Amino acid sequence: MSAVAAQTRPTDVPSARVLDVEGLDVRIGRHHLLHDVTFSIDRGERVGLIGESGSGKSLTSLALLGLLPDDAAVGGSIRLAGVGRDLVGARERDLAAVRGREVAMVFQEPMTALNPTMRVGDQVAEAITVHAGRGGPDRRAARARAVELLDQVGLPDPADAAKAYPHQLSGGQRQRVVLAIALANDPALLVCDEPTTALDVTVQARVLDLIVRGVESRDAAMLFITHDLSVVATVCERVLVMYGGRVVEAGPVDDVFRRPRHRYTQGLLAASDLAAASPGGRLPTIRGTVPAAGAFPDGCVFRSRCDHATQECATTPAWTGPDPGKGFACHHPAHEERAS
Repeated sequence: MSAVAAQTRPTDVPSARVLDVEGLDVRIGRHHLLHDVTFSIDRGERVGLIGESGSGKSLTSLALLGLLPDDAAVGGSIRLAGVGRDLVGARERDLAAVRGREVAMVFQEPMTALNPTMRVGDQVAEAITVHAGRGGPDRRAARARAVELLDQVGLPDPADAAKAYPHQLSGGQRQRVVLAIALANDPALLVCDEPTTALDVTVQARVLDLIVRGVESRDAAMLFITHDLSVVATVCERVLVMYGGRVVEAGPVDDVFRRPRHRYTQGLLAASDLAAASPGGRLPTIRGTVPAAGAFPDGCVFRSRCDHATQECATTPAWTGPDPGKGFACHHPAHEERAS
């Protein structure tokens, strides 16, 4: 990915900080997709990133790993603990050295993340050896370590499972393999992009538990991207709400879910609240649809769907809060507290 402008910010991060994202801005072609995205994650912290499809969640995760298209123009700064330079504008060679070692990702659909022609044990072992360098484990030791990792993520008979091809495993088992690959090098940051969407409820709960235990045992940070608010309430301590390529609200999960301030957050929570359903069984909805990528209105990006919008909303609202990790950007914030 290419940088919009030369970066002059320092590349060091505070000792407890794993990730610092400042002013992240992404354009692809004529489309302006991410606007001034700013957030940070500390060591051991689990942060949720929520919003409707098209809000910019997955694009943010791809930007963190340098997986955007070659024609993407990227501005701002992405600083990761243990990496001596800003990742925005970094060469592909440098980014490849960071992926899987300092930051790893668990994707939504494991069948597209795994190589169908390789045994899963070899794929886990490859994740180990590719970053091992001189003096690292040989292939045999890496395969033994792969079996240990498959055991850690709860695969039954891990030695036999290591010999299987992806199509021979269930969806939940394949997602555990992807998790084993992601955790293979003890990354400082684990990014999970809708990792349980395709799983049934029982399997989802088991995989979530494995993910949380995996990051806790390594004192790693986690960015968990999902549209499922109940998952965020279960596994995350802090939440970022995205809409139109912007972070519109942020704060501790309990605070944001109990007392949302941005009108989009309020609508999102109401639309998922079964207790708020009408006697006929209909949930509240947010009118309209998310505009096409890059076609968001000027000013407040939510104003075309907001029942509280006024002429003032044609101007971009300032961030109200002590820092980017806690606050909201809304001209007419909500004030009432939701029933718990």
